[in-house]
Amino acid sequence: MTSAAGTGRRRQDAVYRAGVYGRHPRVPTVYRALAREARRRLDARAYGYVAGGAGDEATQRADRMAFDAWSVVPRVLRDVSRRDTSVELFGRRLPAPVLLGPVGALELVHPEADLAVARAAAAVGVPMVFSNQASVPLEITAGAMGDSPRWMQLYWSTSDELVESLLGRAEAAGCEAVVVTLDTTMLGWRPRDLDLGHLPFALGKGIAQYTSDPVFRRLVEQRAVAAPPRDPQPRPTVSAVRAMVGMARAWSTATGMPVREALRSPLPRAAVEVFLGIYSRPSITWADLAWLRSRTTLPVVLKGVLHPDDARRAVEEGVDGVVVSTHGGRQVDRSIASLDALPDVVDAVGDRIPVLFDSGIRSGADVLVALALGARAALLGRPYAWGLGLAGEAGVRQVVEDVIGEFDLTLGLTGHTAVGQLTREVLRRTR
Repeated sequence: MTSAAGTGRRRQDAVYRAGVYGRHPRVPTVYRALAREARRRLDARAYGYVAGGAGDEATQRADRMAFDAWSVVPRVLRDVSRRDTSVELFGRRLPAPVLLGPVGALELVHPEADLAVARAAAAVGVPMVFSNQASVPLEITAGAMGDSPRWMQLYWSTSDELVESLLGRAEAAGCEAVVVTLDTTMLGWRPRDLDLGHLPFALGKGIAQYTSDPVFRRLVEQRAVAAPPRDPQPRPTVSAVRAMVGMARAWSTATGMPVREALRSPLPRAAVEVFLGIYSRPSITWADLAWLRSRTTLPVVLKGVLHPDDARRAVEEGVDGVVVSTHGGRQVDRSIASLDALPDVVDAVGDRIPVLFDSGIRSGADVLVALALGARAALLGRPYAWGLGLAGEAGVRQVVEDVIGEFDLTLGLTGHTAVGQLTREVLRRTR
């Protein structure tokens, strides 16, 4: 076998060559099997956190059903021997229209968490959007990526001083855009987590961007000093002890304080309490964007835009891009599907700013449909999280390479050689 031009053929060749020697892919190459294996191997809390959605998860189902409403119409007898899957975003030429979207508390599924994802993203050359709820500080993940592209997600805290600090750290770490997530000003109703009584942040997980921040640490110290006497506490349980040990270890990792000292310190618990009180601000409005723009030189991308009027307003406010997203169906049950919202948002924006897309992407063919409907690029979420849980960095890398490889092959097999050729004429609505 010889490697032909294109990432898809190269990926196939690598798999089939390895198969000659009895070696199989590290993780399943199709999403359903990937998620099924993750459910089998991960504990209930980890699986529930990543897999779960809001309410009855109708939005999650709608995000997938929306793809089933579109079919690709292949064209034949076109020379597709050479294909260009690259796109440009904010002055950076990317090898494929794929980014790794922000997923919080990845330590639930693998101990290397965001660090493993960063290494995989850098190896493939696709941007990673650092989660605001990461398990590894952004400076460490950035250091693992070299010159590879990275962006930063921002949840707008109730402390503007903390927001400003996070923005400054993102710039210093070489992030190339800030993704302001607007659909999580309050945590959605998530029954899978509620039924388990499990919120990772309450256990000190997924708050590394905070505990590594000087502004946040000062707030923690102030709370620990000013804390009023506590009411009598319930008798400790095994779960409560484990939670306190987890908080102490998280604080120890972030600050260098020995674990034994952290177990006796009020700071780990104060850190969790400060985070829960400061996490996000429901009162943000369009008027706040001017303040944000004055505090950073990075392109500002608004994530969670589903209504065309909001997209138009974003352009008027000078925003640099939008992401059409339902937050993976995790925030509002019975929401419009992300893919159903995409065409109207694209029409509202025109060519003035790039429109990105997430929620429901499971394969390279899904990426092609989203791009044909007007998205500039697509963000992966759950697929790479499952790859991480099953095989760490190697699992993430394989999932990303599989998605890009399938996208490349689908591009060529439908008669196209470049991303710019994908328009709505490529599709037919079948439902």
